[in-house]
Amino acid sequence: MIQRKIINDPVHGFITINHPLLFKIIDHPYFQRLRRIRQMAMASLVYPGAVHTRLHHALGAYHLMCCAVNELKNKNVEISADEELAVKCAILLHDIGHGPFSHALEHIVVKGVYHEQLSLKIMQLLNNEFNGELQLAIDIFTGKYHKHFLHQLISGQLDMDRMDYLSRDSFFTGVSEGVIGYDRILKMLSVSNNQLVVEEKGLYSVEKFLIARRQMYWQVYLHKTVLCGEKMLVNILKRAKEIFDLNDKNIVLNSPLDYFFMEFDGKINDEVLKLFCLLDDTDIEFGLKKWSNHPDKVLSTLSRNVLNRILLKCKLESEPISEQLIQSKIEKTKERFSLSGNEISYFVFTGETTNTIYNVNDENILMQMKDGSLKELSALENSLIHQTLSAPVKKFYICYPKN
Repeated sequence: MIQRKIINDPVHGFITINHPLLFKIIDHPYFQRLRRIRQMAMASLVYPGAVHTRLHHALGAYHLMCCAVNELKNKNVEISADEELAVKCAILLHDIGHGPFSHALEHIVVKGVYHEQLSLKIMQLLNNEFNGELQLAIDIFTGKYHKHFLHQLISGQLDMDRMDYLSRDSFFTGVSEGVIGYDRILKMLSVSNNQLVVEEKGLYSVEKFLIARRQMYWQVYLHKTVLCGEKMLVNILKRAKEIFDLNDKNIVLNSPLDYFFMEFDGKINDEVLKLFCLLDDTDIEFGLKKWSNHPDKVLSTLSRNVLNRILLKCKLESEPISEQLIQSKIEKTKERFSLSGNEISYFVFTGETTNTIYNVNDENILMQMKDGSLKELSALENSLIHQTLSAPVKKFYICYPKN
């Protein structure tokens, strides 16, 4: 008898798990760790409902992969049972390398290492544990498998990752601009010349998808308050690393985070990977609570303020922040809080953020016309994409204490 379980998801409804390997992945502690990592990091500072996790997202992306594979098979695209299982395993594991607070602390906890690299290494670790059962999934995930369209379903302009996080993040934030017609896009998917393509009649759904991405980025992911909260969290970790001392009982957490503060040399081996897989949001949250009483004024003030949502003011501008404004905020902060030059940089800082929704120089969305020919999306007559969404948008920010 085939083992089968149904998971009730608030976004997609019922999700079916029906293969022993899928159960092994989901039941593994490394996957269950995703329950303790928020999908949207600090977005709950603005949207209180945005507390869903990476586990929710992984299961949702898996569900959409099931729908996409079924649709392609119904259109006589050749996908074997082994390939179908492998691509489902790959999408389940695509974000398993995320650390605490997801993108907000990427490169901060594990310096210089992208979560995609960690995902691959964890998949390889699991593959050894599962006696090679994940090798095909790894080949598809890394783009080495000859059926390129399977990789595009995991990592591409219209991948299942993006379709789920837009729908899910829109649902949990209540931001209706992120609602996309993913079900229609899935129905329009096909394969031509080993490439994932979209049938011509799906054009408007694809454009809506890209517009929704842009609106979600500037309204949610890069919202100035979310951005400020994440930068404050980064500064807390930077300060903790700067003054970290194993003899200081007020800063030591007795968690794997101590290792990454003191001993990590940038090299990822199996033992380091296992330590990383013990980290989640609770390590950082415990750190904030403990450090809020630390004698160091910078660390304690920032930790206490993030805990209690006493955030810096953040201004977003279309032009670089003037040096005059920066110096003015530095002088006022220095006078008000009696901080040194180095300490002020934790409370007054600038940066820039860029977002390009559809980069025509990357892998493009191919539309399959009624006559069977393929056209790149931005080359279509009257397409919104070439005119608007392919242009990068850059904004400059300054953060400083209020009043």
